Amino acid sequence: MPDSQKKRGTGATPDWSENAEPGGHLWSSVSNAMECYVPDEHCVKRGSKQKCSACHIVAHGECVPLVVSQMKWHCRLTFRDADIRSYREEDVKNEHHWVQHKYEKKGKCNFCSKSLQPKKLFSSKDLQVTTCSWCKMSFHNRDSCLNSEVTKGPCNLGNHASIVVPPSWIIKLPKRDFRSSLKSKTKPSEEKVLEGIKPFTIKAKPTPTIKPLIVFINPKSGGNQGVKLLQKFQWHLNPRQVFDLTQGGPNMGLELYKKVPQLRVLACGGDGTVGWVLSVIDKMGFCPPPAVGVLPLGTGNDLARALGWGGGYTDEPISKILNNIGNSDVTYLDRWLLRVEPNADCNEEKKGKDNLPLNVVNNYFSLGVDAHIALEFHTAREAHPERFNSRLRNKMFYGQRGGKDLLRQKWKGLADFVKLKCDDKDFTPVLKEHKFHAIVFLNIPSYGGGTHPWPRGSGTEPSTEDGMIEVVGLTTFQLPLLQAGGHGDRICQCKTATVVTTKTIPMQVDGEACKLNPSIIQLEHLNKAPMLIKKKTGKSSSTQSGLQSFSVQVKLLKMMDYEKHYFEKDILKDTGSFVGELTVMPDNDLENVRNKINEILSSSGNQISPDWCFVDSCTTERFFRIDRSQENIYYITDIANDIVFILEAAQEVTEMETAYPSPSSEKVTNSDIVKEAKSDQENNYINNENEETGFKSTVKEMSQKNEVPSVPSIITSNINFSNGFRLIFPDNRSLLGKSSNRVLDAAKKGDLKKLKELHSEGYSLLSKNGNGETALHIAASHGHRDIIKYLITSAPHQIINLIEDQKGQSALHKAVESKDKNICCMLVAAGASLTTTDNNGNTPKDLSVDQDISLYLQSQEEFFISKKENFKNST
Repeated sequence: MPDSQKKRGTGATPDWSENAEPGGHLWSSVSNAMECYVPDEHCVKRGSKQKCSACHIVAHGECVPLVVSQMKWHCRLTFRDADIRSYREEDVKNEHHWVQHKYEKKGKCNFCSKSLQPKKLFSSKDLQVTTCSWCKMSFHNRDSCLNSEVTKGPCNLGNHASIVVPPSWIIKLPKRDFRSSLKSKTKPSEEKVLEGIKPFTIKAKPTPTIKPLIVFINPKSGGNQGVKLLQKFQWHLNPRQVFDLTQGGPNMGLELYKKVPQLRVLACGGDGTVGWVLSVIDKMGFCPPPAVGVLPLGTGNDLARALGWGGGYTDEPISKILNNIGNSDVTYLDRWLLRVEPNADCNEEKKGKDNLPLNVVNNYFSLGVDAHIALEFHTAREAHPERFNSRLRNKMFYGQRGGKDLLRQKWKGLADFVKLKCDDKDFTPVLKEHKFHAIVFLNIPSYGGGTHPWPRGSGTEPSTEDGMIEVVGLTTFQLPLLQAGGHGDRICQCKTATVVTTKTIPMQVDGEACKLNPSIIQLEHLNKAPMLIKKKTGKSSSTQSGLQSFSVQVKLLKMMDYEKHYFEKDILKDTGSFVGELTVMPDNDLENVRNKINEILSSSGNQISPDWCFVDSCTTERFFRIDRSQENIYYITDIANDIVFILEAAQEVTEMETAYPSPSSEKVTNSDIVKEAKSDQENNYINNENEETGFKSTVKEMSQKNEVPSVPSIITSNINFSNGFRLIFPDNRSLLGKSSNRVLDAAKKGDLKKLKELHSEGYSLLSKNGNGETALHIAASHGHRDIIKYLITSAPHQIINLIEDQKGQSALHKAVESKDKNICCMLVAAGASLTTTDNNGNTPKDLSVDQDISLYLQSQEEFFISKKENFKNST
């Protein structure tokens, strides 16, 4: 069986590697009571039954390979392949994915409205129902129903279309495409990192009515609930918006969907899972951060209770949960930062840890007897995990331990080892007066699995978004009474707090407990996280109903820097000069943003040509320009993260000051330049092809049109004309320099230091050997990238396309033959011709046997052809 088919039939989660193929099934074990879909004449009837969670096809374990290879039953397409320059040009519509089912299905036919499973006098093994695995429309498997108008046309993605990620948004770039060949870092230690870059990207179409959801779930949560929920979400949503937290955590999913407007997140698990997701969102610097909802699968689930999602998932239909998520409101959750430092004034023996398990509080932070019980619970669960497989058993443990501590009163002297200051007010006397056994900082009203320690009617009512945290004191008598509706004693509400301990004391942050050595703990407000709260009947909808604007910086790149470093992304970023800052909407296309940037340029007095272009700084491993004619098909989020880079236009030179002044400042006439240029044609000092547009011209034609500008008699720079013609003048030092085989020998050995010394001594970088090869030819053949870079920036430009005598090849031909992708990229960026043929009529691409290089050269050819056509149309 081919490897591609093996790939299609394995794995319960989607394949995100470069080997991912459209139509791959997501197999998982299922009850043997379900019938195999493979017909009897092909069914081998061996192996446990497997069911695809994305399309619900069922097969024996050994029949799985036959599903695709013989029956041609592909799963629904969850992504699309696209070329990097055409992903936005295609108007892709969502298509139905029809699957025929054997098992009994409830409901009615969407055409004839009759029951899908009428009463049968005999059993039938035929495929009886056809269902779209996207929109879930079902029809009788007969022509009269299937061939109706209802089954034609695009798919609307069903009842959850407002939160489903359309497959057209998820783009898989070509396998081993030219993106991977443009890695600017080539050190072996860095190659592994680059290889780990995922070949997928998300290109969302910003729409106010769509609030895409990504789901994070731990299959191990809630006993066997996690596994079943994972499969259910894969059926109701796009499987590529559902992520298994045991496979790398939430990082990949959040990074992948980071730029999707109005993104929502569903964290399936306990409060620790939610805190994990929120912490990763913090580190990634979302702007704005996505709203996070909770499906409670943990033990306490206090945050889920506070947000209205209940104390634990039982068997509520996933479809109903998704409807609630889609219609939910957005509230904000205060989050608090804990800073811990050792108490230098205390000399007690250290028996605990120097830091808390978490440094951010989402739910509560406490110290004393409740943290002591939580620590015992974690220790016991680690020793005997089989005894803690249900919420009821977990609560029973807390009740038993609480009863024992009620008798022991182990932490009755807590106030003797703790000093508390809130908003610069000392509350230590209050602790000693009440002899509290626990101090709790409450950020949400729910605590310890649904109790409410804050006494109601005692002043300001608590809120999750008021920037205040509630401080409560508990005794061992009050702690067990919380489960019966009791409460603790109100200490205060505050914005900052300082806790100083002089003894090793158990503490917990959001249920994660430890014993902390004597310390000074500072608590202060960190930020507000948007959270999804279950919408109540009659409540108005959330204010976050539309797309949210965001701010980006605008930086200008010089053309000289771009041509020199465009394949070195990190370097080029640092060369940009700050232009200004603007506020944009995610659905602003580049044409709209161009007008805003022009306003900034005008108001700041920045004098640059209006023909500047946008640069894509985030799609690939290098920068590339966006064609002006395609700005209407790109959104601002497609090409930039927090910085928009723009590139100045090539200067239209009418007169250029000499960098190597002549004794006379007189200017030569057009005819003098043409005469001088013609005399130098034998030495290839005129480059009459501009690779940016493919436009060819001659000096003679330009002189007839009187388009050659007046310039000084000694010129040391290249001139770019507005019609695309480039006139290349040699560097005087190189032109008049001495030819030497020592230059060629340094290039062959890769001795950059020696080459620079020879150049400074006046030796020409255009030196040739007996076969007409320059140092650039030799360096390209031997893979010396430092030499290539120096020659590109220091030698006369005509060296790029000089042809050697033996094979008639350019330096780009040599680089292709040596299979060096980076050097090919450097030469093309410097202006190497893609169409020059050698003595056998081969272009550089014709000589390539490396797929990466072929794809790269082809993409560059297509780009230049499109530029040439645009140039012709504009003239």
